[in-house]
Amino acid sequence: MLFLFKYVDDLIGKGFEWYTILELMFYASASNVSMALPLAILLSSIMTFGTLGENYELVAIKSAGLSLQRAMRPLLVLICVIAFSSFLFSEYMLPKANLKYGSLLWDVRNKKLSFLIKEGVFNNSIPGYSIRVDEKGKDGVSLKGIMIYDHTGNNGVAKVIIAKSGKMNTTKDQKYLILSLKDGVRYEESSGNAGGYNPRQQLTRMRFEQTEPKFDLSSFKMNRTDENSFRSNNQMLNLKGLNHKKDSLTKELDSIDRFAGLTIGSYYKSNNYTKGYTKIKVPAKKITGSILSTIPKAQQASAIRSASDQAASVKQTMDGRLPDHADRVKNLIKISIEYQRKFTLAVSCMLLFFIGAPLGAIIRKGGLGLPVVMAIVFFLFYHIISTVAEKSATQGTLNPIVGIWLAIIVLSPLGAFLTYKATVDSALFDANYYKMLIVNLFKKKKDR
Repeated sequence: MLFLFKYVDDLIGKGFEWYTILELMFYASASNVSMALPLAILLSSIMTFGTLGENYELVAIKSAGLSLQRAMRPLLVLICVIAFSSFLFSEYMLPKANLKYGSLLWDVRNKKLSFLIKEGVFNNSIPGYSIRVDEKGKDGVSLKGIMIYDHTGNNGVAKVIIAKSGKMNTTKDQKYLILSLKDGVRYEESSGNAGGYNPRQQLTRMRFEQTEPKFDLSSFKMNRTDENSFRSNNQMLNLKGLNHKKDSLTKELDSIDRFAGLTIGSYYKSNNYTKGYTKIKVPAKKITGSILSTIPKAQQASAIRSASDQAASVKQTMDGRLPDHADRVKNLIKISIEYQRKFTLAVSCMLLFFIGAPLGAIIRKGGLGLPVVMAIVFFLFYHIISTVAEKSATQGTLNPIVGIWLAIIVLSPLGAFLTYKATVDSALFDANYYKMLIVNLFKKKKDR
């Protein structure tokens, strides 16, 4: 639904086949696995152990001498298999799905609207033509009061076609639009030859009973872009590709830093800070006043002008290099985040299982009521931390590795705490337990 709400304006009115939209939604759903899979594991684990607790099956298991950790062991094996599968999905399937999704979405968003002729409105969808009709028939084919402006001429003067009626059809291959016009007039105006034998403009009027102008619809087709042009995006690379791109960017940054050092070094050389450059000899003594006082007065103006030009040149060069350097550093951060993301999906599946399973055993409620509420609360907490930390890491205010793992680091103690509470049969979410605590507290006060 989020995908449809976001791109509905790019899909409606463009004449896409149903399978094209379905293909786009299928590729878009792959990117939602990183959000849907951990939430599904959290919810299912809460529902499973909540149902076991509600039906007193956990009590039977514990009475048989089996601990909660041992009861969780078979599901833990299943979760490990799912976590490993999610890593393989992030490494091999997700980059390909993102590549196909990105290239197809680019083609969809750049496709023109389908050719729609509306009553009383000039339509400029076909390049070089402007078409207007007064009335359209109920069959969607018949037209009345047709006016066509043809701007395809080289003289800059439009040709005008006016017809009382007509029909609109397309060829079998959908490449051309054919308007069968009846009982009309065609006007052509020449711009004249100012320096020739006929400097005046000429208007030509031709009447016709029937004519069939043809319009090219090739601009309305969706042309598929080569997927290789999108392959350099971080989300469309696996671990090997991310490492290769990181090495390339690191080498480019080193070359930029060396260039900056050479530029500053050449500036120092031009200003006599390096041996071998003695255009203006400075006395080998301590300078107490202005350095200009050590330069002969006849050369002071040229020295100031030369220094100013060199400083401006260095500043201009650095101003052009700094944004490029910042973009490459930011791209390196994004590569590091994307690299770590390949592993966080698998670890988050295991973490949320260790939160959901003991939580279900504590609340002892199955079904789709309280488990759904608890799952949404904990997942929102996890999602908000991960989103904020990732944005902070992208902006450079937080280490990329810490930023992408921060949600897991924060929630890991919570998973251990809930597992401990479930093992000792804690009434952590039992309302009656807290009610009895409050009642006993007031009783003690009255006894005093």
